[in-house]
Amino acid sequence: MKNNKTLQTILIGAALLALPLVLQIFGNAWVRIADMALLYILLAIGLNIVVGYAGLLDLGYVAFFAVGAYMYGLLSSPHLTNTFAWIAAAYPTGMHMPIWLILPVAAALAGLFGMLLGAPTLKLRGDYLAIVTLGFGEIIRVFMNNLDHPVNITNGPKGLSQIDPISIFGVNLGQKLMIGDFEIASVSLYYYLFLSLVLVTIVVSHRLEVSRIGRAWMAIREDEVAAKAMGLNTRNLKLLAFGMGATFGGVSGAMFAGFQGFISPESFSLMESVMIVAMVVLGGIGYLPGVILGAILLSALPEVLRYVAGPLQEMTGGRLDAAILRQLLVALAMIVIMLMRPRGLWPSPEHGKSLTTK
Repeated sequence: MKNNKTLQTILIGAALLALPLVLQIFGNAWVRIADMALLYILLAIGLNIVVGYAGLLDLGYVAFFAVGAYMYGLLSSPHLTNTFAWIAAAYPTGMHMPIWLILPVAAALAGLFGMLLGAPTLKLRGDYLAIVTLGFGEIIRVFMNNLDHPVNITNGPKGLSQIDPISIFGVNLGQKLMIGDFEIASVSLYYYLFLSLVLVTIVVSHRLEVSRIGRAWMAIREDEVAAKAMGLNTRNLKLLAFGMGATFGGVSGAMFAGFQGFISPESFSLMESVMIVAMVVLGGIGYLPGVILGAILLSALPEVLRYVAGPLQEMTGGRLDAAILRQLLVALAMIVIMLMRPRGLWPSPEHGKSLTTK
C-alpha cells in the first residue's frame, strides 16, 4: 500500500510538471487557463478556511484578492512615482520592489483587512453575515474605483498598468526561458510558481484542519453555542479564520497582478466572489480535494465552453451573445450537479463527525 501511494504521488507530480510543456504545444492560451486555475485554487482554499472549516458565509472574499493585487501593483508600477514627487525623489529609477518584500506585505495587509471585516460580524450568522460581507466586498471595489481624487492613489477606473512581472532568483518570469534549444514560455514559468504556492497552501491548510484550531473551527461550524459552552473562545477563533483565509486571498491577488501586468476595479466584482464561493460549495465544502476539484472545474469550464458557445451562437443566427451563452451553460451545469450531488462533487467522508486520530 505504501509503495502504491508513493508511485501514485510520483506519477501525479510528473504529470503536473509536464502539463504546461505539453499544453504550450497547443498554444500558450491553454497554459494561461491552467495558470488562472491555480490562482483560483489558491482563492478557493483560502475561502474554504472561512466557509468550510469555520462555517462563516463570506460573500466579500474578492476584497482580499483586490487588496493583494493593488499592493503589488502600487509597489511595482510607475504610478506612485509619477503621482508623488517625494516618492520619485526617493526612488529615481522607480520603486520596483522585489516579490520577497511585496508578498509578505500583501499577505499581512489582506489578513488585517480580514480581521477588520470579522470584528463587526462576530455576532452575525447565516444570511445576515453574508449580506455584511457582501457589502464589505463592494465597499473595497468602490474605494478602488474612486481613490483617484483628490489624491490619485489607485488611478480609479483606469487601473494600474506597466506592472513589473515577477522575478525570482534573477529569473524574469515575464520573459521566455531558453534551456539549450528548448523554450519554456513565460506562462509556463508562472505555472511552476503558482503550482509551488498551491502545494504550500495545501500543506498549510491541511495542517490547520487537523490541528486543535481546525477542530475548534469545525466545532463552531457544527454548533456555535455548544462550542462556546465547551470553553472555546469563539470570538478569537472567528477572527483567526477571517484573517487566515484573507491571507491566502492577498497572496493570490499579488500573483494575479504580477501575472497580468494590469489591474482595474472591474477584475474584483461581486461575480468573482460568487464564483469562488461556488467553487467551494460545488467541489465539496470543507474538504480540500473537493475544493480543488471545484476550483479547477469552474475556472476552466467557461474557457472550454468558448468552443461550444460559438457554434450555438451561429445556430441562433447570432441573436445570442457568446459570453451570455457561456454563463448560461455554466449555470445549467452547476444546477444539474447540485441536484445530483447536493453535498458537492467530492464531499468530505467525515463531514459532521469528529476527525479520526491516527
